[in-house]
Amino acid sequence: MEPSRIITLTSDFGLHDPYVAMMKGVILSIHPNARIVDISHQIRAGSIIQAAVFLHEAFSFFSKGTIHVAVVDPGVGTDRRLIGLEASGHLFVGPDNGIFWPIIEDDEKQRIIHLTNRVYFRPRISPTFHGRDIFAPVAAHLSLGVDLEKMGARINDPQRLRYPKPKEKDDILYGEITHVDYFGNLITNIRRKDLDSFLKSSRPVIEVGDFVIGKLSPIYAEVEQGEPLALINSSDWLEIAVHMGRASQYIGLGKEEIIGAEVRVKKAREPL
Repeated sequence: MEPSRIITLTSDFGLHDPYVAMMKGVILSIHPNARIVDISHQIRAGSIIQAAVFLHEAFSFFSKGTIHVAVVDPGVGTDRRLIGLEASGHLFVGPDNGIFWPIIEDDEKQRIIHLTNRVYFRPRISPTFHGRDIFAPVAAHLSLGVDLEKMGARINDPQRLRYPKPKEKDDILYGEITHVDYFGNLITNIRRKDLDSFLKSSRPVIEVGDFVIGKLSPIYAEVEQGEPLALINSSDWLEIAVHMGRASQYIGLGKEEIIGAEVRVKKAREPL
């Protein structure tokens, strides 16, 4: 596979500290013509699931050969492995903690390397900042055309990710809120295909917190300002929103209760 000069970064570092800039500096010192794109650095601290979802949604919009660095690594400095992955025509670099599992699941022909060749690391490695000292330089070398196979041996037992999936019980589809976006919209783990399979020709009744929503809207502006709605968002997830408002503030749940809150989808008695 021909690598591109594009390297994406995903982390839970935030933008208050210089950590992201340090990683970019390492990359550019090795490959000055690299093009660095930030996917997000606002991942909840330590949330491997959120990082995995963000990366899985975003990576395919980049050209083939793009290198994606993901650093949400609560096990940094432990014996968890460092991996490089080739899948779906892209390269991925990060910890073996499940962060790439959704991508690995989608491609039976993926190639996974345990990164052990210190030639491609920085000379001095901090036990608490592998993003800067290992993953960033590895990504830079890959963008220069170094073969992933030179960086270590193949493995076939990557860490799986336990991601909450919707479940159907007693004619109710149960899901949960997995993310609150910048606008206060509530993103669930229920996909369009899950709803279609469950509802068939029925109209949905969606319950979460204080909200009971009796249909799916095509756009936010279908309801009056300040009214709640449910729709399938641009990434095909069921989303709960408030038109011109923040659903996270009106749902009737505390800030710490929203993530993981149960979402119930029932079938209305009358058909669509």
